[in-house]
Order: sequence, then structure tokens, then C-alpha cells
Amino acid sequence: MRYGFIVTSGDPRTVARLAGEAEEAGWDGVFYWDAISVGEGMEIYDPWVVMATMAMETERVRLGAILTPPARRRPWKLAREAATLDHLSGGRLVMPVGLGALDDGGFAKVGEPTDRKVRAGRLDESLRILTGLWSGEPFSFEGEHYRIEEMIFRPPPVQRPRVPIWPVAAWPSRKSMDRALRYDGLLAAKVGGSAEEPGLTPQDVREMMAYVGENRSQDTPFEIVCEGETPGDDPDRAASAVRPLSEAGATWWIEAPWSPPNEPDDLRRRIAQGPPRVA
Repeated sequence: MRYGFIVTSGDPRTVARLAGEAEEAGWDGVFYWDAISVGEGMEIYDPWVVMATMAMETERVRLGAILTPPARRRPWKLAREAATLDHLSGGRLVMPVGLGALDDGGFAKVGEPTDRKVRAGRLDESLRILTGLWSGEPFSFEGEHYRIEEMIFRPPPVQRPRVPIWPVAAWPSRKSMDRALRYDGLLAAKVGGSAEEPGLTPQDVREMMAYVGENRSQDTPFEIVCEGETPGDDPDRAASAVRPLSEAGATWWIEAPWSPPNEPDDLRRRIAQGPPRVA
């Protein structure tokens, strides 16, 4: 199992320093988050600019934003941003994606569609456009939501055939599971769950793994990514929380300190305590 950490607060320079400290403390990935306006007075920074600073402060860890909602982005611009960051980081970017949370003012308050079916359609078309443009070959697209006349994007990302894409998959929804199976991993969720109360159990992960084995045709690596919070001051209890998920088939644990206290100094302490290693 590999271990990531979401830096949930701090200005861009602070986030970059925390990313460097996480690398030194043995974490395998450092993630930021993607939002426009959430909560009264909450300080938010652009994830692509922040991740660029993180790339310059690290050499080994995977980088990404948990999570990017392509439904409120132009996919060709997102393709260029991601390819650029993949080059800047030396091929360390991953792209967790999903429909996005509607409590973000970047949807309803600016006129972006909020209908779930529309957002799902935009997500699917966006992922097809990303992979097509990243090929570095002539590409065109005609869909319900987007149209691209033939163009060539170069350079392609460092990683081939593409930057790894991890869609959210809410068990037992076949539609979201099948979306993830077309790509490189999934952010494990459960229908009716939330970031605060995911409701995901090791048995759910086991069933997701079985579904992946039965329905995915590619033989390339596929990640099962779970997130939550563990007590860094009690390594045995932290490991016991993560071990059942690892035994069920999860390949990544993402430490996700969304709840206070999560100011930069709080994050620094948890980062220094290290991942909740199961072995």
C-alpha cells in the first residue's frame, strides 16, 4: 500500500513547504484540493498554481488535486494544464476526478450546470478529450457538450499513454464503476456516503475489487484509493484502521484532514508522524 496526504489549508508557499516535509517523512503522495468558493471567508487558491509550487519542492511524491471536477472546466485547457504540470514534476501527476460538490460556488453561483446527468455527461466527454489530446496525435471530437476540430497537442505528457486518471466510483453503482474501469484507478466511495461520512467498509472494497477483476479488460495496474483520518500519535491504532482496507485490496490510503483542527501547524504535526503503515 502507498500513502498520500491532502494538504487542506495554507497559502501556496506553506503548502509547498508541507509537501516537501511530507516527502521527507515518507509519504508517497501529496495532494491539494480543487474549489472556487466554499464556506464564508474560506481561503482558497488555484490548485494548478499550487501544485506547480509543490512540484518544485519535491522530487519523488505523486501530486494531484482531490478532486478535479471537469464539468466546470474547459477540457482542452485542463489537458494543457495537466500536461504542463506532468512535465514540471517529471511525470508525477495523477488526476482524481469526479462530478464535484455542489456546495462549491463554482457551479450554481456562476451559471455552471448543476444537474447530475449533465455533469456526468461532461465528465465522460472531458475524459475522452483529455486522453485524445494527450496522445500527441491529430484529434477531433463531436459530443453532446463539446466539439473540437482536429488539432494536435504537443508535447504530450511525460507519462505514457497518459497521466493516470482516478475517477470517483460509488459502490454499488455500476455506471460509476464502469467509468473508472476505463482508466487507471478509482477513488472508492459508497452510494449515499460523503467526505465526512463515507460509509465505506472493507467488504465494500472487497466487492469493488471483485468487480474490477471480473469486468476490466486491460491488464495494466489499477489503483483502489481510500481516504480518511488516522491518529498519528497512535501508530498501532492508525495501522489497525487501514489494515482491513489493505487486506481487502486497497492500494492507496489518503490521509484526509478535512475537519478542524487542520491549520498548517496541525498538518505539519500529522505529516511528521508519518503514514499509518500496515507492514
